[in-house]
Amino acid sequence: MEDKQILDLYWTRSENAISETANKYGRYCHYIAFNILHNDEDSEECTNDTYLKAWETMPPNRPDKLSAFLGKITRNLALDKYRLYNTQKRGAGQISFVLDELQECIPTANNTEHIVDDLMLTQVLNQFLASLSETKRKIFMRRYWYLSTVKEISQDFNISESKVKMSLLRSRKKLKILLEKEGIAI
Repeated sequence: MEDKQILDLYWTRSENAISETANKYGRYCHYIAFNILHNDEDSEECTNDTYLKAWETMPPNRPDKLSAFLGKITRNLALDKYRLYNTQKRGAGQISFVLDELQECIPTANNTEHIVDDLMLTQVLNQFLASLSETKRKIFMRRYWYLSTVKEISQDFNISESKVKMSLLRSRKKLKILLEKEGIAI
């Protein structure tokens, strides 16, 4: 089913909206949650909570891109669950590694997880992503949005782990320079 048809189901308050969303985007949402939580049950719970949150927000919101809308909801739910489980200690997984990598080029370390909501930074990040080649952009997004491991990225792109690490390092340096140029304090 096409996204427009799924969105129409939400707007008519048809319960089929959730099943159609699950059929089309269930694996996608689970993938995002699992990369954060590394637990099937918690990932499944986040995926189901994503459907509920989508149901609650549509209408009045009608997203332009359903996959991005669902992905953002899933990611936020999974990050909230991760923070809940790891308030006392840093657990395994990619979140602490990814945030440590980004701290050198994203302003205010205390605010790193929430900074995406800042409109100006969002515009600069979009400008930055648009400046990257398609492959570098996909590598960057896989690491810092989907929280994939370097090993997973290297396997999916059929390149060495060192090449992935170097691409990420160069991209972070380029991002840091752009942020400084735009006057965003680091």
